[in-house]
Amino acid sequence: MLSKSRWRNDVLEILEEGLRAADPKKSVQEALEEISGEIETAERVFVIGFGKAVSSMAEACEEEIGERIFDGAIIIPENVDARGLRKIRVFRGTHPTPSEASVESTRRLVSSCQGLTRRDLVICLISGGGSSLLTLPAEGVKLEDKKMATDILLKSGAEIKEINTVRKHLSSVKGGQLINLLKPAKVVSLILSDIVGDPVEYIASGPTSPDPSTFKDAYNIILKYGLMGKLPGSVVERIEKGMRGEVPETPKPGDEIFNNVKNIIVSNNMKSLTAMGRKAVELGYNTLVLTSFAEGEAREVGRFLCAIIKQIAAYDLPVKKPACLVVGGETTVTVKGRGKGGRNQELTISVLTSCGGLRNFVFASIGSDGIDGYTDAAGAIADFSTLEDACSKGLNPEAFLEDNDSYNFFKQTGDLIFTGPTGTNVNDFTLAVIH
Repeated sequence: MLSKSRWRNDVLEILEEGLRAADPKKSVQEALEEISGEIETAERVFVIGFGKAVSSMAEACEEEIGERIFDGAIIIPENVDARGLRKIRVFRGTHPTPSEASVESTRRLVSSCQGLTRRDLVICLISGGGSSLLTLPAEGVKLEDKKMATDILLKSGAEIKEINTVRKHLSSVKGGQLINLLKPAKVVSLILSDIVGDPVEYIASGPTSPDPSTFKDAYNIILKYGLMGKLPGSVVERIEKGMRGEVPETPKPGDEIFNNVKNIIVSNNMKSLTAMGRKAVELGYNTLVLTSFAEGEAREVGRFLCAIIKQIAAYDLPVKKPACLVVGGETTVTVKGRGKGGRNQELTISVLTSCGGLRNFVFASIGSDGIDGYTDAAGAIADFSTLEDACSKGLNPEAFLEDNDSYNFFKQTGDLIFTGPTGTNVNDFTLAVIH
């Protein structure tokens, strides 16, 4: 991570504290203590998992209950290290769009749980990214069509809950349907939340949770974002068949197949924001953890956060300078330009353009997984020196924002934040320091 001032150093240090608090391994170790009774009484224990953070989650299982694991398998992205695992097999998939590797790995994961009985326990490790890594298209939907649909949805401006509502109805394993392949065993899912509000039915598209959404909901989302003429025919046909009752709905709340299922959130965005707030106080800032529910268009959220930054700078309200605002959640970007970027970079450039000539602030936003959009950066950091650099190089930040090209703007000013894959995923971390 690059730095140019004491204030920037503080911001980066606070962000790193958030990443430490989101350690999936420690979170799972704590959760395993809570379910020790189920583990001890099970005849056999299986460990499965999928997501960007499940490698370290699986390490916790091997270290804590390795002697009790009968079999296990996880699916993780290609760039995530899993050399610490000895007993749990590692399969690979792709993110953010699925691939044939994801499908093959899903089949192999499911096959590791053959012949389950009521006396068995399946510990299911779930984190963000699971929607693309755990992929088994529903009958009649081709993988290529599902990939295209995923890409279109990700660029549409739809919120992650809406995207996953559609994906659940194109799948054989999402929206609670994985339980059909694990019954009659007892299932305990340990979940690292990457969705605002921690709704288990949407994290990784809720493979072990009852699904309150319907084919009709998925259809309405397609209409809402004007995607009817853009999505592949097999995708629309599948959803229309579902509305007519020609294919079965995903299992709903109250379905008896969930009688032997427990879903547990082991870590989330708010846990990290709280740790970041404590660190900011330690560094001498008057600190306000504003919200963990930040959603909406990144550029609009940026304008709103800039208004709060200006209020603090001018009036010491709602918190006195030196102040630190801590924000979490997950914004969206409706891609209209031809540039390169991610929601955190777009949020940061929006704040930069909105705050204009304000000198006494530093703003930064990163994805906790270390990946922002389709880029190699986690996010970006900016202050008045960023505008000075841009001006000296003839760069117009407003033009870059309009072209959704925040990555190339911050690349030229030297303000991208690179963490590499962090091994965790609990939404985004956003910070503003006003001094």
